[in-house]
Amino acid sequence: MPKKHHVSTVINGDAVDFLCEPQQSMLDVLRDELELTGTKEGCGTGDCGACSITVDGVLVCSCLMLGVEAQGTSIDTIEGMAKGENLHLLQRKFIEHVALQCGICTPGLLMAARSLLERNTNPTEEEVRYYLAGNLCRCTGYNNVVEAVMDAAKEMRGA
Repeated sequence: MPKKHHVSTVINGDAVDFLCEPQQSMLDVLRDELELTGTKEGCGTGDCGACSITVDGVLVCSCLMLGVEAQGTSIDTIEGMAKGENLHLLQRKFIEHVALQCGICTPGLLMAARSLLERNTNPTEEEVRYYLAGNLCRCTGYNNVVEAVMDAAKEMRGA
């Protein structure tokens, strides 16, 4: 049995320590070791975006990251978007615009959209579509998702 590694990191603002096997993905650590099951596995190959998280402010597919690589980083997951009962603006806009259906892709889409809006609160529709291109969805057709992100950006700007 492989030796487990001790990892210290910050997840959603909280200091976290965990043990993981050297080949264990960050996605598996989040779901299986830390019971943060909001991050979804869609493909396991980095092609669908369902497992998107941010690591030190960079959007990454957690299925392609090893858990041991989390040492000393700051990670944000979908569980950290809402503050208690208060949904993040993007979460509210996804509900208002019916930008979610089965829910597998939703956490990744929300994380990608948040990453975009943290960098650019006035994106064009083309920029939104480009930024979300790494997230595959079989249910929504994307229009409602794009509208939700554009509406959130507008509200963030106070327009």
